[in-house]
Amino acid sequence: MKPEEFYQALSKRGIELNNTQKGQFEDYFHELVETNKVMNLTSITEKEQVYLKHFYDSLILDFFDEGLLTDELTLCDVGSGAGFPSIPLKIVNPNLKITIIDSLNKRINFLKGLVDKLGLENVSLVHGRAEELGQNKQYRENFDLVTARAVASMTVLTELCLPFVKKGGQFIAMKADKADEELQEATYAIALLGGKVEKQESFALPNDEGLRNLVFVDKTKETPNKYPRKPGTPSKKPLVKK
Repeated sequence: MKPEEFYQALSKRGIELNNTQKGQFEDYFHELVETNKVMNLTSITEKEQVYLKHFYDSLILDFFDEGLLTDELTLCDVGSGAGFPSIPLKIVNPNLKITIIDSLNKRINFLKGLVDKLGLENVSLVHGRAEELGQNKQYRENFDLVTARAVASMTVLTELCLPFVKKGGQFIAMKADKADEELQEATYAIALLGGKVEKQESFALPNDEGLRNLVFVDKTKETPNKYPRKPGTPSKKPLVKK
């Protein structure tokens, strides 16, 4: 997907990028690729693939949640890596208030430089484990939206992410092709942690580049205080019904 094709594809969805936003995406691409030469951020570095599989893929969320396009929402991106999906979402909607959590300080430092380069405001970058920060009152049940993009299985993601969502807010998991199977396994964890699956959406990337599944989980009640558990525990001992 060339940049012009990226702009046109978004335009078909009612998203019109101005010159500043187009420049921000171009700068993002260059910062990502240059930094990737000295630090492993992504295996995808070819320009057309970055625009498709990182930028466009992140913005699929906008196709299913119009509030992301205009509203002043608080969004927490867990395990964001090189800033996906939150930074592309922020470029398109500058009103978003973004918090990015990542366990690797090198990635946080990359993101600090990127945010400065792109001139983005209201972006907080937090180095730490989701299991620990989810118990921190500064972040716990404090966000309208929480996103995670293929970080772990749905059961594990639920424990890492749902504690950050305020009651009445939503957790959106971005998964590939095994979403149905993962969601079935995660049903118990979702209910236990105060969530309820609101809907599931599928979207085919252009040029037969794969299927994306989005799982929208509403936060209907507070997460019990014991969750999330200690770092490493959610993945070693997933919350499944025995």
